[in-house]
Parts: sequence; structure tokens; C-alpha cells
Amino acid sequence: MSSQSGINYRELEAEHTSGVYAKRQLTIVRGSGATVWDEQGRAYIDCTAGQGVANVGHCHPQVVAALQAQAATLVTCQEALYNDQRALFLNDLVEVLPYGLERVFLCNSGAEAAEAALKFARLATGRSGVVAAMRAFHGRTFGALSATWEPQYRAPFEPLVPGFTHIPYNNIDALANAITEQTAAVILEIVQGEGGVRPGSAEFLQHAQQLCRERGALLIVDEVQTGFGRTGRFFACEHHNLEPDLLLLGKAIAGGVPMGAVALGPRVTNIAPGTHGSTFGGNPLACAAARATLHVIQREGLAEQAARKGAWLVEQLQDLPARRVREVRGLGLIVGIELRERVAPYLQRLQELGILALPAGPTVLRLLPPLVIDQAQLETVVGGLGEVLQ
Repeated sequence: MSSQSGINYRELEAEHTSGVYAKRQLTIVRGSGATVWDEQGRAYIDCTAGQGVANVGHCHPQVVAALQAQAATLVTCQEALYNDQRALFLNDLVEVLPYGLERVFLCNSGAEAAEAALKFARLATGRSGVVAAMRAFHGRTFGALSATWEPQYRAPFEPLVPGFTHIPYNNIDALANAITEQTAAVILEIVQGEGGVRPGSAEFLQHAQQLCRERGALLIVDEVQTGFGRTGRFFACEHHNLEPDLLLLGKAIAGGVPMGAVALGPRVTNIAPGTHGSTFGGNPLACAAARATLHVIQREGLAEQAARKGAWLVEQLQDLPARRVREVRGLGLIVGIELRERVAPYLQRLQELGILALPAGPTVLRLLPPLVIDQAQLETVVGGLGEVLQ
């Protein structure tokens, strides 16, 4: 479909795109809050938030202002030099991190954060083994992919990094058997997002921390999708009073600007100059955006909003008289609706109604709206789901 300028953006992009994405027939050109618009001016309620990125909403005025000011001041500054925006952001971030996480490595994405954390864990422990969970997703680069479970992501690129094993999620006995004297780290999500929106039990997650401490392994918690207010707490590990050794951050950290981070606890040692690095990591532009994003989440109480809105949304969805629904799962504003059939047709029907949603596997419909989504929009989403699932 052509835009008002006469350019067919879909054809133009399709001609040159890599081919690794299955594209929807929709061109988004503008966003504000929880709403995005296509090139024809039609509005959509965005329950994808750019794959869980736009927690503060699209183009939040405070984030936009921070970007504009910093872009006119200094865009890049490598970490071999100190920088004002980086220093201020690190200080603000550490103040909200779980106890003990007082150092941070900055990078450009969640997958990069996973790669860094795996290297740091091997460096700190002198061990090579990593225990991950079935249905886990940690990224598509080689180390992160080795921790990821789904065979369709892994198989084309094997052999992957050796030393990784996978145990059933929420299975304490299997986890206890898997952690040995060769285990450098256990890597877990608090809620398995790509794996079907499956929350971990408090008992399982707390046992994981205890076993790591007892056996000399490090606990890596992946909060790339669940961090920054998404689950109703600033970080999802706070629901279970966890103190991870390494915390992976990304997606929502900088309000839409590419950024990732690894927060490091006191058990992560042997980190010396040259052991890792990132050309763009900690650049002033991303740090200014991330600092503004952090302040928006705090000032607008977005974690509290996510808890309240998410509880209402799950309750409404559980009451839908839809025989196609097997189960509704969620924590805050990460919500999964497991269907008895494949999800793709329902995503298309929602799009036709002006609602954008995501899959989480072949049969789970996932909702990741901006935390600023308003009540009227949530009611529209529930109404749309009720209509398509009937």
C-alpha cells in the first residue's frame, strides 16, 4: 500500500530486507503512548510495545527531550573515557537495582548482555558449565542461543557453544542434579516470555539461588523482557526477594533506544581491563535516554500501574467465555493466553480490529502493552479478544 507521498514502503523494504523476519502487512510510521499509526493514518492499540521495549510508551516527551538535548551535545564517547551522562545513569540505575548489584557493564542489547554475563561467569568461577531451562529464550547470538531451548532457533547453527544443559523449568530436583562442580552459572527468566509467558515459582527460583551459593555457581537472572516495571515491580526478581549475581537488562531500559546492561554482584570477580568491551556500550545518547526513562518509570509509578492494570486484565481475560482458551497466565503487564489451536489467525484478526499483539510460541497469544496504556484502551483490547476468540 502506498503512503500519501506515493512511496510504497512495503515494496521498497521487501526489496532490500535480509529475509530473517516474517513481516506483517502493516507499515507503522508514528507512535505516541500506547498508540501507533500506519501510513494511512489508521490508529492501533499497541500491545507489542516493540517486543516489550516501549514500557514508558512511544515517544514519551521526557525521553524525546533528553535525546534531542544530548544529540546536540555529544553522541558517542567510548568507555575508555569518563562521561557525565554515563556516570549519572549508572548512579541512578544502581539505586534501583536489587541488593548487592553495584557495578554495571553497558552494551547495546539483551543478547549482548547475555553474552557478557556468560563470559563473566566463566571468568569468575574458572568453570565452563551452564545450566538453563527448557522453553528458555536468551537471545540469538551464539552464547545466548546455546542457553536458549527452542530447537527451531538452535538446529540450523549447531554445533553451538559446549557446556550447556537444559532442565525442566520449575523442577527443583532436576536443577539440583544438574548443578555440579563444573557449573559456572545457572541462567533463568523469572517469567519465560518467548517460552509461553510461564512464571517461575518462588520455591524453584529461591532454591536456584540457594543451590548456586552452596555449590559455587553464579545465578544469572534474565530480566531483558521483565525489567523496568513490566511485572508490577521494578525488577521481577523482587517478587521473590532474589539477589542475583548477574542481572541481564535490555529492551525497555532506554525508552526505545538500543541498549543493554549486565549488573554485577560481589561474587563476580576477576573482571579486569580487556576481558570484554563494546564500542557503542554506554554511549552518552543511550545513557541520556535511559536516565530519562528511569525517571519516568519512577515519577509516574509505572510499576505500580503495571501491577494494577495487569491484575485487572488477567481477571477479565479469565472470565472470557471462550472455549478456545486453555489458560491465561501473567505477571503485571506481561500476559499470555494459551489457546487450543494455533495463534497466528487470531493475531491477524486482532490487527484488523486495530489491536497489535504477539505470539509466544505457536499457541500462545502474548500481550506486552506499554505500561502507560489507559483503561479505555485495555477495555478495547479485552473486547477485541472476546470478539475474535468467539
